[in-house]
Amino acid sequence: MTTVEFRTPSALAEAERYTAHNYHPLPVVVADAEGAWVTDVDGRRYLDFLAGYSALNFGHRHPALVAAAHAQLDRLTLTSRAFVHNQFAAFCRGLAQLCRKDLVLPMNTGAEAVETAIKVARKWGYQVKGVPDGRANIVVAENNFHGRTTTIVSFSTDPDARNDFGPYTPGFTVVPYGDLDALTAAIDEHTVAVLLEPIQGEAGVLVPPAGYFAGVREACTERNVLLIADEIQSGLGRTGRTFAIEHEDVVPDMYVLGKALGGGIVPVSAVAANSDVLGVLKPGEHGSTFGGNPLACAVGVEVVKLLESGDFQRRSAELGERLHAGLRALIGHGVLAVRGRGLWAGVDIDPALMTGRQACERLAEHGVLAKDTHGSTIRLAPPLVVSEADLDHAIAVFAKVLEEAAA
Repeated sequence: MTTVEFRTPSALAEAERYTAHNYHPLPVVVADAEGAWVTDVDGRRYLDFLAGYSALNFGHRHPALVAAAHAQLDRLTLTSRAFVHNQFAAFCRGLAQLCRKDLVLPMNTGAEAVETAIKVARKWGYQVKGVPDGRANIVVAENNFHGRTTTIVSFSTDPDARNDFGPYTPGFTVVPYGDLDALTAAIDEHTVAVLLEPIQGEAGVLVPPAGYFAGVREACTERNVLLIADEIQSGLGRTGRTFAIEHEDVVPDMYVLGKALGGGIVPVSAVAANSDVLGVLKPGEHGSTFGGNPLACAVGVEVVKLLESGDFQRRSAELGERLHAGLRALIGHGVLAVRGRGLWAGVDIDPALMTGRQACERLAEHGVLAKDTHGSTIRLAPPLVVSEADLDHAIAVFAKVLEEAAA
């Protein structure tokens, strides 16, 4: 009899041995991927229902994006911003037009884009609004997730993200998410911006009450405060619109973008705003060696083209209805609540049945990859290229896992 030697255990052990333990991944070692499916080192296939926290909105190895990356690799990959390259203007123009803003400032990671937005808002506050130097304040929401730099964790309310990383950066006021009265009361003469996620992803795909962002927009306009929308996870087609904040017909002063902007190939992020906001920056005041590099811009150009047609947004809206209907049918059968928009859902598992981590481990055993958060909540975010059949398959697997746990 031939003995089959599986490669996953040794690969996991080696990763555990040589990497810092800042993540607790599921015991899956991915080697190949295409579309909505990945294959591990032992040849087992999984349906990806996390999509890199929305970094893979267009699926794994989208042909147009891969072709753009390959073509650029043969020509030019990096110049730094000391020079201008031939992909830069096309990317910035396309993204600015997609956002309906004047200017774009490219960076690499989502956290870098958030840091950029914070710096721009403060400088705008001092130079345009007239806030006294060093007094600028930004209003943020509880349970936010904007990244993990020292400044960003300073206004996090997640103990895992914040504890033991002080001293913390001042200049932030935290209010409950979705509470318009609390947010309005927190704005004072030194407030330069309100920074919010249109839907809070890490918190469990929390959707604010209807009318919340319309009220926030009105308060910001009345008090001469910038509204900054962190669309790093919620944007670029994920919720059925290009930007999640569009569901309330609200236009922010600044978009913070990332994840899907790099097409799942390279880290790409950006801030988009009008010239009266981004125009406060002068040469030497902010930048990045790799921000807006040729490879990133070549991929970003194609990402913008994919979004311009509206096909992915429509697909997310239509398949999102199918996803949420299937998940809501599980309420009372091990599921307590379902939230979200488009192809994005937060599912609360009955903690008496199992934890979110246990549910994700059992889903993986059945060939579906998802991620838990905050105890008993699971986040589901399949690539926007997922098929109806694969969507139905994942929901059936979810139902099976719940049934097995209840048995």
